[in-house]
Amino acid sequence: MSGRVRSGPVLAFVASLLTAGVAPAGPPASLAAGGGRTVRPGTLVRWAGERIEACALGARRFAPVADACLYPVDLLHPAGPLTLLRWRAGRREQASVRVGRFDYPVQRLTLPPGMVELSQQDLDRVRREQAQVAPLWARDGPRLFALPLGAPLDPLPEGGRFGSRRIINGQPRSPHGGSDYSVSAGTPVLAPADGLVALVAEHFFGGWSVFLDHGDGLITMYFHLSRVDVAEGRRLKRGERLGAVGSTGRATGPHLHFGVRWRGARVDPSFLLGEPGRIPALD
Repeated sequence: MSGRVRSGPVLAFVASLLTAGVAPAGPPASLAAGGGRTVRPGTLVRWAGERIEACALGARRFAPVADACLYPVDLLHPAGPLTLLRWRAGRREQASVRVGRFDYPVQRLTLPPGMVELSQQDLDRVRREQAQVAPLWARDGPRLFALPLGAPLDPLPEGGRFGSRRIINGQPRSPHGGSDYSVSAGTPVLAPADGLVALVAEHFFGGWSVFLDHGDGLITMYFHLSRVDVAEGRRLKRGERLGAVGSTGRATGPHLHFGVRWRGARVDPSFLLGEPGRIPALD
């Protein structure tokens, strides 16, 4: 669907149940291959090398990006060892890192109960929307993107709150799984890479939303849009406009919620917007 849609300042106190938010930029970490160093959930691990033929994490096998295997670590991945696999010159290689405990900031809010507890009707709607979105995480196909990704806004302001946990009226809520950028309503939202419009929908939490499939299991998401300028099935080029910033769904004001799922894992978008060399790397 395209065209202007209704917008309004609805509270954004609950993290979207359909996604899971920007890790601090800094020098790339060096991770011991024996699992002695830890990585945060919601990050990636880079294992570089020559003549890499394939990479694998769990049951999912994938091609390297340039000269490295990139392993996304889900925001809700449990603490403990993580086994990484790759094949070079016909030989299987294995390494391990340790996923640390969840240590993102906590935000505590007190709100009127009627604004927090969903009615059965709203809960049913959210579950239907979850079921609509879930098949996207298993999609695969030829890679259509290169890293770093392009910015979804031009210029891209500072954004954050990835991974932050909300405690509302004493009750824990889902961690924030995207980067929020506060900009004026109507600001154009741009495709960060070539891709296919996999889903356009109006959702309870995300409002008007667009999901792009960039191949290789990479899905990017854009929530709270004031308008959508693309239709499902359309192929976009990097930098092409897909909609405009708004405050639809549960939002306190105009902003873009930009989320990323790579091979099913909720990861901090900043790792894909920055130079790949800044991704935590194995020695």
